Amino acid sequence: MAKEITSRDQDYSQWYVDIVKKANLAEHSAVRGCMVIKPHGYAVWENMRDQLDRMFKDTGHVNAYFPLFIPKSFLSKEAQHVEGFAKECAVITHHRLMNDPNGGGVVVDPDSKLEEELIVRPTSETIIWDTYRTWINSYRDLPLLINQWANVVRWEMRTRLFLRTTEFLWQEGHTAHATKEEAIEETLTILDVYAKFAEEYMAMPVIKGIKTANERFAGADETYCIEALMQDGKALQAGTSHFLGQNFAKAFDVKFLNENNEQEYVWASSWGVSTRLVGGLIMTHSDDDGLVLPPKLAPTQVIIVPIPKPAAEIDEAAEKIMNALRAKGIRVKYDTDQKKRPGFKFAEHEMHGTPIRLGIGARDLANGQVEVARRDTKDKTNQPVEGIADYVANLLDEIQQNLFNRAVQYRADHTTTVDNFDDFQSVLDSKGGFVSAHWDGTTETELKIKELTKATIRCIPLDGELEDGKCVLTGKPSRQRVLFARAY
Repeated sequence: MAKEITSRDQDYSQWYVDIVKKANLAEHSAVRGCMVIKPHGYAVWENMRDQLDRMFKDTGHVNAYFPLFIPKSFLSKEAQHVEGFAKECAVITHHRLMNDPNGGGVVVDPDSKLEEELIVRPTSETIIWDTYRTWINSYRDLPLLINQWANVVRWEMRTRLFLRTTEFLWQEGHTAHATKEEAIEETLTILDVYAKFAEEYMAMPVIKGIKTANERFAGADETYCIEALMQDGKALQAGTSHFLGQNFAKAFDVKFLNENNEQEYVWASSWGVSTRLVGGLIMTHSDDDGLVLPPKLAPTQVIIVPIPKPAAEIDEAAEKIMNALRAKGIRVKYDTDQKKRPGFKFAEHEMHGTPIRLGIGARDLANGQVEVARRDTKDKTNQPVEGIADYVANLLDEIQQNLFNRAVQYRADHTTTVDNFDDFQSVLDSKGGFVSAHWDGTTETELKIKELTKATIRCIPLDGELEDGKCVLTGKPSRQRVLFARAY
């Protein structure tokens, strides 16, 4: 199976596509730019979704659902917002089909033109804030902490499975607050939730930062982000949290009566992550033999393979091991497919990224042991059946930590500090990764650097220290380094 995967060194882009397809994660659909998420890929997304949902609820949020369709006039109410999304919107103009009188199948019924066109949801700020106007009257109604799990459509010209598709799945939080300070605190709270999820569950180290004005979400006062580094040296924006100020409240006239009996506009945040995280997971950990999954998110954490095939004695031993593992909350399966040889099964589960494989044969049982193979290092050992559940539980934790440590080391090896433009270009071309450099703070310089190098400012790190320096391009004064990278 691994021979069917292009090596990362040969063609990283094709390697990624091969992994997605050969690991049965997703495939292209009949609709241009859209994907079919296959059961294995969807199971990974479900584990992500379920964990994030728990984290949102632990911070006081509740789920709701809002319409897929948005009246066109709503997008016109917030000027920056409509400008940011206008070129990506899918527009519904009619509501009915009819048989073609000339026998050409079905055609749009010309009499079914909508009075007002509808936009297929690219994001939900407008429809939600129109709704909030009827929900919020007093300070007693605040804060309003709402999240929704949904699909969105953004018409993309160049698509890539999981990373950039016309339709994708995501969550979007939309909160309303009585004060600016509360809204900013909410924005940063969610940023911390995203960073914790990425590092502790995805085993993907991230840098928390703030976007430049040029990279800011359309309609936001500030956009905060987490940025990760993939194995090809390109950055991936893995999540964003936006402080919206009072922009949408003013656009949709959402006011509340404060404790002094005075009318005020509410303050807002919005935030989201999407199925793009599955792409990030693939590119952070996988290798030339297939998918590598961190145990906390793997649909199956342990696969038991009988050697050479199921038999009463092996089945009984497997059942006992599974019961012991499940008692510890470990997701385990027993591969009883008799149409496939053990070698094929080994390759298949390796391709699918299962963290641990247990091999059981008659000889193993006679010796009171099982073969344990770990996906991350390919190491194999024989372990006693007695106590195997404790051993596997500890090994899963070890694998999770090892994947994180490897990714941290890769990022450290591919983060470079430069002070002149020649070095800036040389680093980007030779090894890529994050480049820490001074910037004069102007959009003009930011866009010029992008034009010359295809690198963008990924973020202004939140933990960055003030440091006097000179802009890497213009030589003008700068007070802080920012992170540049070529990105997805």
